[in-house]
Amino acid sequence: MRPLTVSSIGALAAAALASLALVPTAATADTSPRTALAASAAAAETPGATQSLPLLPLPGTRADQSPAAASSVGLPPREVHPFSMIGIVWRDPSVELHGTVQVRTRARGGDRWSDWQTLATHGDHAPDLGSQEAAGPARGGTAPLWVGDCDGVQVRVTAAPTSNKARPSLPSGLRVELVDPGADDESPDPAADEDRTTVATAADEAGAQAAAVNAGLTTSDGLEVKALSKRASELEATQFNPALAPAKRPFVGPRPGIVTRRGWGADERLREKKLHYTRTVRAAFVHHSATGNGYRCAQSASVLRGIYRYHVQSLGWADLGYNFAIDKCGRIFEGRAGGVAKPVLGAHTFGFNQNSMGIVVLGTFDTSAPSAAAVRSVSRLTAWKLGLYGGNPGSSVTMVSAGGKYAPGKRVRLRVISGHRDGFTTACPGARLYGKLPTARTGSAQLQGR
Repeated sequence: MRPLTVSSIGALAAAALASLALVPTAATADTSPRTALAASAAAAETPGATQSLPLLPLPGTRADQSPAAASSVGLPPREVHPFSMIGIVWRDPSVELHGTVQVRTRARGGDRWSDWQTLATHGDHAPDLGSQEAAGPARGGTAPLWVGDCDGVQVRVTAAPTSNKARPSLPSGLRVELVDPGADDESPDPAADEDRTTVATAADEAGAQAAAVNAGLTTSDGLEVKALSKRASELEATQFNPALAPAKRPFVGPRPGIVTRRGWGADERLREKKLHYTRTVRAAFVHHSATGNGYRCAQSASVLRGIYRYHVQSLGWADLGYNFAIDKCGRIFEGRAGGVAKPVLGAHTFGFNQNSMGIVVLGTFDTSAPSAAAVRSVSRLTAWKLGLYGGNPGSSVTMVSAGGKYAPGKRVRLRVISGHRDGFTTACPGARLYGKLPTARTGSAQLQGR
């Protein structure tokens, strides 16, 4: 797993040296091994970048008060290297941030600041306790927010009052993470697109590994898993799961087209190289990314690259937490590496990552409704993937908790297609998306022929 670093993309390498004065020394000051990699080496190889800036007590806080003891910390308006996604992290992932996190940004090249935007402070996406991934250098963090192309930032974090009259406090080690997901996928120059793809999916060991697990499923260029008819999908299913004998008429929906990790430009060098699997896929947990709805469908790959970089470099996870992602246009994307048809272990629903898959719909759906296309794609994806493992989208299943909302070892009855809130105490996937899950279940069962 690559540790948290402050790096620069190749295209900004020269510019970074010339404009380094824009980013204070504190932005790169970190005495931990996370900054051991030389920026000069990373700049020429890694597309995208993460700037990590410490949050300090805001004016009005006692001058002798440390950031750990302050009830209000932040970052004054500051010009920084360009970024498109922002999140707040802290040292201990077991500690929750009780309070309000707000950010303002300034579009690159402009002089107007956005309104204050609030980040979701939930810490509910995480590897399960006791897993190898949880033992790594993980951090606590907010949901990241997509803000578009920006070069100015301001942050304020305020602790919530406590009921026992104790001084409000915040987690220690608070930092703002400014994520540049790499070259924009909307470049009008085909040659530039080809160059970016070549860089982002270099034919190294990790890239070859990520492609090999989808062997025989993708188009010749490896950018997409091919869609299949229902009949072809049912016949193919017995290859993945021999228990689905053709004589038993497997209920498998038609395989949808899926943009591969190579297709959305995942830099395979960021993630942990070892792939981890569970025994089967018994349930699907639906999430929203809480990254906001201000992206265009042409930017979906960039949003996903930003979340991937945030999960790995900022939160310290092995890979992107979700197994699949769906954008507002209904496009389905491969998430965590390991193979779209295989039972890949994710880090999406703390307590229930074993024998399940996590599907994130890109956007925030507390008050905004998801698109009909996105809901249909939840049905399409679950009809196929759950079908490979004998799952009935309209039924329920007993899962064993690994901790969190339910005590470790507790047997919990859940819907085969559940919302994140069903497995953890959270508002995710937002009330409006959660309300669409009955529609998704019905559509998924119909696609399976039930």
